[in-house]
Amino acid sequence: MIRRKIAGALAGILFFCMQAPLFVAAQDIQEENDPAADISLYATSAALIDAESGRVLYGKNADTPMAMASTTKIMTCIIVLESGSLEDTLQVSSYAASMPKVKLYLKKGETYQVKDLLYSLMLESHNDSAVALAEHIGKRYLSEELQSKDTSEFTSEESKTAVAAFASLMNAKARELGCENTYFITPNGLDATETITLSNGETVEREHCTTACELARIMAYCIGKSPQKDMFLQITRTANYSFSANGRSFSCTNHNAFLSMMEGALSGKTGFTNKAGYCYVGALSSQGRTFVVALLACGWPNNKNYKWSDTKELMQYGVDNYFYRDFSAEGTAFDPGRLSPIPVENGRTTVLGETAYTELQIQEGQSGAPGLLLRGDENVQVEYQVKDNLQAPVESGEEVGNIYYIVDDTIYRKDAIVTVQNVEKIDFSWCCRQICQRFLQKNAG
Repeated sequence: MIRRKIAGALAGILFFCMQAPLFVAAQDIQEENDPAADISLYATSAALIDAESGRVLYGKNADTPMAMASTTKIMTCIIVLESGSLEDTLQVSSYAASMPKVKLYLKKGETYQVKDLLYSLMLESHNDSAVALAEHIGKRYLSEELQSKDTSEFTSEESKTAVAAFASLMNAKARELGCENTYFITPNGLDATETITLSNGETVEREHCTTACELARIMAYCIGKSPQKDMFLQITRTANYSFSANGRSFSCTNHNAFLSMMEGALSGKTGFTNKAGYCYVGALSSQGRTFVVALLACGWPNNKNYKWSDTKELMQYGVDNYFYRDFSAEGTAFDPGRLSPIPVENGRTTVLGETAYTELQIQEGQSGAPGLLLRGDENVQVEYQVKDNLQAPVESGEEVGNIYYIVDDTIYRKDAIVTVQNVEKIDFSWCCRQICQRFLQKNAG
């Protein structure tokens, strides 16, 4: 008996030892089949998104608010483009001229064209140009007295007030784009903190920050959805730009090396501060797909090239693994045969006493995209909700339910389920007609 127990225990141990390696091997196989498992980044925070849908295809601490340095300037640029004219001229204040390097070395009292300073802003990342542009737009929201005052004569406090007004425009645009964890204080991305007094009298400290996901979302807007997207792309894709003003000549060179690193590179902006580290946000187009990568805290000196290797790795991951799938494709689209007619209470019928029904049909394109970039191993979950019954009267085209196309618990498309027929409500006169009709039919028989 004892021998049997010992033999059984040994057999169990042997079986476990034989199975354990198989379990580990299965885990290894699963990880090997996940292409994202091989991604190794230097960046503390990173995101790869589909520019069209905004879907996050890869994230690493992607929702953590962090300093973003001069990647800020993509928002500065798009606000200026949407709010002003390229042909406008502006005056330089002493405050703008006092900005630290990197700078164009603007001088107080000089006059520049907005277009020229936008190239300075995006190609060379000049901090003084950012402030001059912000003051030019921001002063429109100040008192009439300050609006009529020459910007070159602004005091430092008046300049800061104009810049704060511009930052409000930046924050309003961020909220419009759904960026809840982004907060702008400066137009150039220099590290900044400010104290805000809440409506209840409490004060909070806010830092100039964003997240990798939200920075990528802002870039997606700049290149794809902004009414000024074409000009934004033209500026950020220019290799060299020269101009003259105030008796001086200037030459700007684009420092976005990614433009020549991968086929289809569209746009981008670098950034660096001691707090933020090296940052980058860039976009790439490939076979009708547009990807955006955002990197925050991607190394510190002497590792300025980390951002390029991280960007290429994430972009290549997107290009190799994500392809467009139409929600109406066979095997994904909702089968309208699943929709049954809905009974309509108190609805008129051809025969008194029968139940009224209305047929249903799908009204496509209520909201969302017609398709999505998906990996080969990802599935679209299709769910629908529809009312069990209706109350007469019912009009044709009345919405009674919805179809949802879901990926990773997020709804990316919603179609409406609507009624086909009108169904009138039973009333006294209709009942009288039905009774009379039955009476006449019976007597005629």
